[in-house]
Amino acid sequence: MKKFLKRVLPPVLVLTASIFILNAMVAAKPTPEKKPQEQRLLSLFVDEVQSETVNLNVTTQGEVKPQTEIDLTSLVSGQILSISPQFTEGSEFVSGSSLIKIDDRDYKVAVTRAKAQVATAKVNLEKELANSKIKEAQWKRKNKGTPSDYALNKPQIVEAKALLSAAQADLNAAELNLQRTNIKAPFTGRVMNENIAVGQYITPATVLGHIFSTQIVEVRLPLTDAQLGELSLPMGFMANKDNAPLVTFTANVGNKPHKWKGHIVRTNAAIDKKTRLVYAIAEIKNPYGIGSDNGTAMAVGMYVNASIDSNKSQETLKLPRLALHSNDKVYVINDESKLEIRKVVVLSTNEEYAHLESGVSVGEKVVTSAVPSVTDGMAVIAIDRNELANAAAQPVSEG
Repeated sequence: MKKFLKRVLPPVLVLTASIFILNAMVAAKPTPEKKPQEQRLLSLFVDEVQSETVNLNVTTQGEVKPQTEIDLTSLVSGQILSISPQFTEGSEFVSGSSLIKIDDRDYKVAVTRAKAQVATAKVNLEKELANSKIKEAQWKRKNKGTPSDYALNKPQIVEAKALLSAAQADLNAAELNLQRTNIKAPFTGRVMNENIAVGQYITPATVLGHIFSTQIVEVRLPLTDAQLGELSLPMGFMANKDNAPLVTFTANVGNKPHKWKGHIVRTNAAIDKKTRLVYAIAEIKNPYGIGSDNGTAMAVGMYVNASIDSNKSQETLKLPRLALHSNDKVYVINDESKLEIRKVVVLSTNEEYAHLESGVSVGEKVVTSAVPSVTDGMAVIAIDRNELANAAAQPVSEG
């Protein structure tokens, strides 16, 4: 046992002493001085809020619809002999052009018969007039006094005249039906769809197709009560050539922006029960012709944005459109370089600027940089975009 202790005990004591010495050295080591970590501030581009008096435009939207559109129908029956190439879906036609021809042989026969009836009625009238003269002469030779109308054949003359008028009316009707076998366009327009083919037998009131006029199209524009106030438009407004508000319509066609001009011609006299809005009706004249945008028509069925000119001037707070964020919020950098999140009242916006009623003050700096996330009161570095651009434009002086 003593031999075992002599062999084991010395190494254990040495190891224990080593650990004690090491711990003492670590405890005696001075603690390193902690340096405060500097906060890295976010740099943001800013622009100043400006004051501007403008006539604010009211923006809305709507669908283009024809002022006049009808189902083209036939007034007579018969077999279709020919259809004009103008009467195909999407084709253009002018007022009075022939679109459809119906077999007119039976109607020509009816005209011939009606003419014969007129000729017979004329002969009968002449006969009764002649008989009246003969009877009047005979009465004068044989009798004295005033003869009766029947003695002078006057009732027969009245009947003959009535029969002639009826025959003439039948002839007019027959000729009208003959004209109706050539179905013509009632106005200048385009074909939305056609429902017939050559050889088809049709009857009166058969719908041949749907057509619409291209002389004037309309856009029904929804307006809130506030927007009506901005435009100074009353309900039930009827415009004349001097007070019709100008409307600029925009839409992308073929991935290109286009513009068209129109005017508000009237507003509804009642509030829509479903939307609780008032609708203004705008007209655009000849949208497929001189009213088009370099040949691009403001086509029926197109959904367009509308900007209505207002004649009401208003003092606004103007700032770049980039400064306006979702939920009508603006980021303002105060004099202490702290960021403030403000809720603003927006009057109007376009691609470049936003016009506000309140929420910021003239001269305040608003953030125009794209910011992923911000907190109210965070410290930032404001960089004036205009000053930076001016500094970059200054020539470098040679020393």
